[in-house]
Amino acid sequence: MILDRHLIVDGVRLAFRRTVGSTGETLVFLHGTPSHSHIWRNVIPTVEAAGHGVLTYDLLGYGASERPPNRDTSVTAQADLLEEVLAQQEIRRCTLIAHDIGGAVAQIFATRQPDRVERLMLIDSVSYDSWPSSTWQEIIRDHLADYAAMPQAEFEAMLTRQLTMTVADPTRMTGETLEAYLAPHRTAMGRASFFEHQVRHYDSTPTQRVTPLLKTLTTPTRIVWGAEDRWQPPAFARRLAEDIPNAQLSIIPGAGHFPMEDNPLRIAEEIRTFLADA
Repeated sequence: MILDRHLIVDGVRLAFRRTVGSTGETLVFLHGTPSHSHIWRNVIPTVEAAGHGVLTYDLLGYGASERPPNRDTSVTAQADLLEEVLAQQEIRRCTLIAHDIGGAVAQIFATRQPDRVERLMLIDSVSYDSWPSSTWQEIIRDHLADYAAMPQAEFEAMLTRQLTMTVADPTRMTGETLEAYLAPHRTAMGRASFFEHQVRHYDSTPTQRVTPLLKTLTTPTRIVWGAEDRWQPPAFARRLAEDIPNAQLSIIPGAGHFPMEDNPLRIAEEIRTFLADA
């Protein structure tokens, strides 16, 4: 397991990992949906071996973190919680490495508090009005309660189809890998939490609101994207690279929306190069 302990922050429990490296800097990894910190398991050890400190945690309502009822788990609320986590851990500045909706959290935080972000890497991030898909919009609008009540087997089949779409090579989302992504949802609470804490907050309003602020960023930024991402097409990567001043763009061939599954060594190399360049 990549996470090895828990912390209590702002009255909620988060599963997390914190290591202190020899370089004196901390890289904060933010995952997306339908995911949790497991997605970084083949990346973080390489970063730590290079001497960098790491902080990663399961977002509130995700993975092994608490799933509190009646608690806001939108990307805006997750950005608020990130600020609390960094304060508790006494991390004044950090490099944010963020994927999918974690990228929305990172955009919000970096535009709010640019002096606290050393560098910013967005990996297949939601942005602008890129999310949710028209299918999820209809589900959220008209059928959320019905989907939340579906039988467990039907729910897992639906989630399996979704997860299989995240990789360019479907064989990479099978066996133990698939099981690790399904595991947090294998109970009635897990299924309910998926819809209440994740799907209910699929909303592009926060990323559309932050759009005009992207051009104000002076933080060194790299945009990393799977060329075969079916959920967030590379056109959004190019738009981000144009809107964020001096942002670097790297498109990974043969990778989908979860490039950490299709090509974890390439993601680790992108991070290493980014840190060296900056």
